[in-house]
Amino acid sequence: MKNNNSSSSNHINNLDSRFNQTLRNVQELLKGRSFPGKVSLTRRSDPLDSSSFQERCPDDERSFSDNDIGPSDRIDKSIEEQDQGSGKPNNSATTNKLKSSKPNTENTPKEVLKCTMGARATDSARVMKFTKELSGPTVILETLREISWSGIPPYMRPNIWRLLLQGYAPPNSDRREGVLKRKRLEYHDCVSQYYDIPDTDRSDDEINMLRQISVDCPRTVPDVSFFQEKQVQKSLERILYTWAIRHPASGYVQGINDLVTPFLVVFLSEYLEGSMDNWSITDLSPEKISNVEADCYWCLSKLLDGMQDHYTFAQPGIQRLVFKLKELVRRIDEPVSKHMEEQGLEFLQFAFRWFNCLLIREIPFHLVTRLWDTYLAEGDALPDFLVYIFASFLLTYLGTANMSRAVPVVWSDKLQKLDFQELVMFLQHLPTHNWTHQELEMVLSRAYMWHTMFNSSPSHLAS
Repeated sequence: MKNNNSSSSNHINNLDSRFNQTLRNVQELLKGRSFPGKVSLTRRSDPLDSSSFQERCPDDERSFSDNDIGPSDRIDKSIEEQDQGSGKPNNSATTNKLKSSKPNTENTPKEVLKCTMGARATDSARVMKFTKELSGPTVILETLREISWSGIPPYMRPNIWRLLLQGYAPPNSDRREGVLKRKRLEYHDCVSQYYDIPDTDRSDDEINMLRQISVDCPRTVPDVSFFQEKQVQKSLERILYTWAIRHPASGYVQGINDLVTPFLVVFLSEYLEGSMDNWSITDLSPEKISNVEADCYWCLSKLLDGMQDHYTFAQPGIQRLVFKLKELVRRIDEPVSKHMEEQGLEFLQFAFRWFNCLLIREIPFHLVTRLWDTYLAEGDALPDFLVYIFASFLLTYLGTANMSRAVPVVWSDKLQKLDFQELVMFLQHLPTHNWTHQELEMVLSRAYMWHTMFNSSPSHLAS
């Protein structure tokens, strides 16, 4: 018996060792900001040529904001305190950007300094990649998806999102302005035709649908004050009602209201500066508000075109993905899966909302746009990749007991100690309120790793 236990223990340790090594390889890959799956998971052996970064384009002066950098780019706070030299502020009319400053290296350990400078060089290289790709006469969407997967600079995000949602902004730069103008006018006409009419011209079903939307809009992202503005809720209402009328196969389904919010924030960032806490949509002209609404409407339409059966009657697409999630978790962490089954907990009881709202209600809102960079970069493959993201989300937590670096901790042990009632409460109120981009990047890296391991085996999710 002891030999069997010892053998089992060795097997588990070997699996853990392989898992952790693969995870480290993935994190090393993300440090280089390469698109997952396009290069082998190996460390770079040749020294990085810094000469390629000597000539910087103007856009390079604007780095990622502190809220938009991942774990490989985040600088330790102790280094940040030393890194406060005079710099030239950026006047871009988007989110706040970091100042470009000269580091104080006198008391900085060489190893830490090298890591810090490497992260900044990587940022500079990535910005140049985006700038180069967007400056050509025709954007190569596959290339844009590759470099967008690991995060998009905030000030570039509106234009890139329009391009990634293929079919809205065309890749050809000569046609882009004309197409956007035509699409925005079309949305304006739809609002006039369907929304700006008296209730006497609506059917009973349309009246009920509009009433439900008007009830849901004030509940949308309730912890963000910006979404409590009456005009913001009116914009949400117009977008959702117009979309529902023009998509009668599904109509309005609760949860779609959450899906509009990332688009609204990103496209408003072209016109409103600073923190979203200080935004007011009343500062914008009716024309700009209409353009923002149009962009949200068309991008929402393109997003949901790839997952239509998620919101039709009985939402079969979501049910199918929840089943796949259950099977994947069973293969990754059988003890957790078995405990949930013994307690009578069905994955639909907690994961349905994850798929319905794409995790918007589960993580802090300031992380949502970064998560959606990856969503939109996945394109048509997004629904299947969601299974891996949500499995990683369920089984991963990144603690920060060690303040100098993130320490990976899984929820697995905790889940196995909870009874049915406690499981439901825990999974519906996961402790993510203090999450930063480090935790999110860990979730995404594990999702990519499991996708790489399992996706080439077609029967891995079959019972």
